[in-house]
Amino acid sequence: MTRPNIILILADDMGYWTLGSSGNQDACTPNLDEMARAGCRMENFFCASPVCSPARATLMTGKMPSTHGVLDWICGGNVAAGGEKGIEYLKEFPCYTDYLSSSGYICGLSGKWHLGSAEKPQKGFRHWYAHQSGGGPYFDPPMVRDGRLVREKGYVTELITEDALGFIKDVYKCGSPFYLSVHYTAPHTPWIGNHPAKYLDLYRECRFESCPVEERHPWQIDFQDFNDPREEMLRGYFAAASAMDEGVGRIRSLLAGLGIERETLVIFSSDNGFNCGHHGIWGKGNGTYPANMYDSSVKVPMIACWPGTIPEGRCLTGLYSACDFFPTVMEIGDIPFDVSAFPGKSFAGIWKGQCADRTEGDIAVFDEYGGVRMLRQKKWKYVCRYPAGPNELYDLEADPQERENLIDKAPEQLIKLLHNRLEEWFYYQTRPETDGRTAGVTGAGQRKMHTPYGFEPGSFEKKY
Repeated sequence: MTRPNIILILADDMGYWTLGSSGNQDACTPNLDEMARAGCRMENFFCASPVCSPARATLMTGKMPSTHGVLDWICGGNVAAGGEKGIEYLKEFPCYTDYLSSSGYICGLSGKWHLGSAEKPQKGFRHWYAHQSGGGPYFDPPMVRDGRLVREKGYVTELITEDALGFIKDVYKCGSPFYLSVHYTAPHTPWIGNHPAKYLDLYRECRFESCPVEERHPWQIDFQDFNDPREEMLRGYFAAASAMDEGVGRIRSLLAGLGIERETLVIFSSDNGFNCGHHGIWGKGNGTYPANMYDSSVKVPMIACWPGTIPEGRCLTGLYSACDFFPTVMEIGDIPFDVSAFPGKSFAGIWKGQCADRTEGDIAVFDEYGGVRMLRQKKWKYVCRYPAGPNELYDLEADPQERENLIDKAPEQLIKLLHNRLEEWFYYQTRPETDGRTAGVTGAGQRKMHTPYGFEPGSFEKKY
């Protein structure tokens, strides 16, 4: 079988709840909803960490943060400027794009990198149009084009889309399969004064009933943006998502126009979730201190469309992890690798309808952010904060909204069982020098790589 082209479209800070295909009546995301109808949607796909850089590093490497060492969002070493040097945070870890490139794929990046050294093409990418940092104003963004730091003119979502379309047009007749990362900065903040009227106007009369108004969470961290009017913030958030949705539609239309739709797997997901008032929080995992592991922070959309190969209209309800993405891409690209060296398992056969959904047996997914680790099953979610809590336990069957923490009510035997399983799993996914529990992660950013002996002082920004 001819290996397919692969396009990964990755959102930034988009919770599973955001899309129309997930049941959101507020959202105007017709192209992503159509993509879900034409392919497979996963209801329970979880990021590896509820903040961007660690989550993205796990997608790329198949390793957990306490293995690859990207433990917080990267605030230093993105470009060589202001006295800083660019840092390749994943230098010692091959990414699936390294393997794809070595096996004949032409690899391109359009958009956000945020794994250090953004001005330097790396990890098998031949085409490299990258944001200089992790985000910022949507108009006239700082980008890297042809190895130069430039200030582009225009709206960043549309600029990323145009670059992605250009890459596809350039390479689709080359005789080799291509891989393309389309990494949008949407719908990440800033939201107010940063989006064209044509997208904002879609939500002029919206009541945003999908975004609850709740009492402020006691762990909520203050951000200047969050003092702005709720309706204006939500209008910007959803407008950013709709602009991205338009880009998804243009990419899929180009594939159809070029006659390569059936030769191309298109995947849509997000790096991490986001709370727009959910649980009384504005933000993601580091929207609170200590960091939170609510489903709204760790569950993300995952849609795959491959006409003629992935059956239409499938909805998977089993539990899937970002750790599974690396082996899935490797299987689709028909690339041999040491399966035993990775914690995840490919779901390529499940996408194709060749294997059953992961709904039977004792299935669990795991998450981490610094000293916070999570085990999530269908019924139980256990959150352990090292070294001394506070810990959490939720019965997701009786309490899917995670309202009642049962950590002081549940049988000790149950908590011990869950804790032991968490400890055992992470024992094999942790290196002493990159152990998130002891690295000093605060949620305020990472600016240095680890050394062979651990993290140097100043590797992480101080607490807010």
